[in-house]
Amino acid sequence: MPQVPILMPQLGESIAEATIMRLLVQPGDEVQADQEVIEVETNKAVMGVTVSCAGTISRLSVAEGETVAVGAVMGIIEATEEEVERSGATVLGEGEEPAAPAPVSSTTTSDGAHFRTEGEYREGSGAPINTGGRGLPVPMGTRGAHYLSPRIRSRMDELNITEADLAYVTGTGAGGRITIDDFENFLDYVDGWPSRPVSPMRRSVASSMQRTWRRPIASAGRPIYMAPIILHRRNHPRKPGITLYFLRALAIALAQAPECAGYMVGGRILTPRRIDLGVAVQVADGVMVPVMRNVDQYTLDELIDEYNKVVAQARDRKLDPAYVGGGIATVSNFGGFGLTFASPMPLPSESLILGVGSVEKTPVWSDEVECFIPVEKANIVASFDHRVVDGGDIGRLMQKIAYYLEHPELL
Repeated sequence: MPQVPILMPQLGESIAEATIMRLLVQPGDEVQADQEVIEVETNKAVMGVTVSCAGTISRLSVAEGETVAVGAVMGIIEATEEEVERSGATVLGEGEEPAAPAPVSSTTTSDGAHFRTEGEYREGSGAPINTGGRGLPVPMGTRGAHYLSPRIRSRMDELNITEADLAYVTGTGAGGRITIDDFENFLDYVDGWPSRPVSPMRRSVASSMQRTWRRPIASAGRPIYMAPIILHRRNHPRKPGITLYFLRALAIALAQAPECAGYMVGGRILTPRRIDLGVAVQVADGVMVPVMRNVDQYTLDELIDEYNKVVAQARDRKLDPAYVGGGIATVSNFGGFGLTFASPMPLPSESLILGVGSVEKTPVWSDEVECFIPVEKANIVASFDHRVVDGGDIGRLMQKIAYYLEHPELL
């Protein structure tokens, strides 16, 4: 009978691998066309792999917890010739043995490019990430400490360890260099510490933040009056999410000043082609950032259903690929955790993120009644790539954002 391979599909823009979470079928099981047979996790979401035709599972060549590259053969379906012809499924040649899926390094991470030049520029993957031994109260050496010998680098590659993981190792070599003995002693020292495996989500966050930190990131903040938003939401029949107000205000402001979300590439600063904005959603062991498209072109009311949908999908880790990647900036509402101020970090492929703090009642002097009155305020904080814009640019952008937030009827 014809043999149809089960391939790891391309699950989203720039996603090069996925980790096998659950095998939903076993050899000998009958399957139907478009049936989900394997559940996988990318660094973006949990998704299902479907089969292209009906038949019988004859072989599965992957195991749960294994990371597999896009295009790899994960199993074989035996199908009838009629079913292959009906479905148009690709079959293996006579006598052809499918190559075993090559396990991908568990440290590979990539993000979709949010900007394009004529040559379709794409930001590259980051360095491998591992938890290492963070938290040791030992300062790193100074002059010469950053030099690592080829022998140490070979061991680091073997163990998926990066230079960031060695930040607390004191070098005893010349000029404070870390020697191979320092490296091995460090590994022995942390070997017995309580630990847990790094999940794909945590690995993705770690890689993103490490790559972001290669740029000069600055933050600027200001308070805004929240009473207009609170009143508008209270009187709105559908009660829009608070974060959606900020998402919409940022979209309108960026449509007027898109250079504030520009991206530097060599001697050029790229300007966004569309106002696609992400919203940070806290999930188990990390953060997901679904991206809503053309946010400046729709009203607040028109965005409510889509916003509720993508946030629900992100919390369930079942994000539709249409909402993955491609954003130019992100909104992060850290006020939901009671924080009044924070310095959120933009994604590596973005140069701007807007953070929102919790609402507080603050006494403000009123000339009208000649006394202090309680006013509801919240801090907004913009973190940005200082190579692209300066504080004055961000200050003017935040003035626009504050104006629209304090006049929510314009959203």
